[in-house]
Amino acid sequence: MIILIDSGNSRLKVGWLDDSLPAGRRDAAVAAFDGLDLDALDRWLGTLAQPPRRAVGVNVAGQARGQAIAALLARHGCRVDWSRSQACTLGLTNSYRNPSQLGADRWASLLGVLSRLPQAHPPFLLASFGTATTIDTVGPDNVFAGGLILPGPAMMRTALAQGTANLPVAQGQVVSYPTDTHEAIASGIAAAQAGAVMRQWLAGRERYGVAPHIYAAGGGWPEVRHEIERLLTEAGHAFGGAPAPIYLDHPVLDGLAALASAAPAQP
Repeated sequence: MIILIDSGNSRLKVGWLDDSLPAGRRDAAVAAFDGLDLDALDRWLGTLAQPPRRAVGVNVAGQARGQAIAALLARHGCRVDWSRSQACTLGLTNSYRNPSQLGADRWASLLGVLSRLPQAHPPFLLASFGTATTIDTVGPDNVFAGGLILPGPAMMRTALAQGTANLPVAQGQVVSYPTDTHEAIASGIAAAQAGAVMRQWLAGRERYGVAPHIYAAGGGWPEVRHEIERLLTEAGHAFGGAPAPIYLDHPVLDGLAALASAAPAQP
């Protein structure tokens, strides 16, 4: 059994992969575990039917968090290999000037999307709405062209409340013409997130000559989904169709599963 770990800024997701099966029959299963509580991770590891042989993960929550997870796994007899972005992995080429600078979670997520696609596929965007929102583009040639980073929906809301004297932590509806402060903030956040997605979708359409597919992930997706789908529908009228976003539950873990399946276990 291989443990898969996605250690993010606000959440810890864990899954597992049965490496006793042939590679073509391996599927990542996600555990019912979410949060930064390492005691809960410890308890979860103790419930597994068989002890894990190794772990593959990404950690963007800082060195101390990675060391704490590694120490916990070691107590269960499990070594963790932290995955990092590379110039090329599993056929995906990284266009970052310094490939290692790309967040390991973003890289793993793109590998996770590619693991679902046939060899011939259209360009796609992956928009992940977490603590930060990232919007990354991969072409039909499997080249990661680049992407955006902006504050996620919750961070935008918190920044307005903490950085101003009179603005609340908004819980309003998203509307075209807000008539109170809560609506104005909620609508502004959704508009900013949706506008960033539309910008990259239009850029991808111009770059590749076809409409990129759109995949979405992250806990902030429900907050911005309606606005993004509304703008894409409007764009479809102008550009001859726009795809509906496809939500992915755990693209980082999917990418880690692909990496674990491709890499032999080390002694």
